[in-house]
Amino acid sequence: MFSVASRFFRQRSLVEEAAQEVFLKAFTQLGSFEGRGSFEGWLTRIATNTCLNMVRGAKRRPESLASDLSDDEHDWLEQQSGSDGSDQRSVENSLVATDLADRLLAVLPPEDQQALLMIDGEDASIKEVAEATGWSESKVKVRAFRARRKLREAMEKLLSHKDGKPVSK
Repeated sequence: MFSVASRFFRQRSLVEEAAQEVFLKAFTQLGSFEGRGSFEGWLTRIATNTCLNMVRGAKRRPESLASDLSDDEHDWLEQQSGSDGSDQRSVENSLVATDLADRLLAVLPPEDQQALLMIDGEDASIKEVAEATGWSESKVKVRAFRARRKLREAMEKLLSHKDGKPVSK
């Protein structure tokens, strides 16, 4: 349950809260388990739906992604877009990149975040994602494709603005 919840939340307290909610739901719905699939798959589906509901229920921030970037994040983004590959990645740059990735992922619906994190982050197969979410394999492929396109658009938007003004390339 922690593995599934950590796909959605980075803060340990939220992961623990989600896992606790999953176990409570699984316990109260144990009578509805029909044994047609694996027990692990049943629990994974409950965990996925619980986490999605938690994310949906969270208050959404207004989309002002470019103006919310810290100077470090904006500098890192500019450096990476014009990078020649010879610069060293420090721990600080890694943290900034992680924060930036989280901000970019936040523009996606929770279902798209999950699909990308499982496929690209955890190297899960399309079939594994379909089983975990209850979606068809074609739906997983379409969601991942569209989510990647949204991320590219969000990245391009970030690269084209700093303090509301176009950035010179």
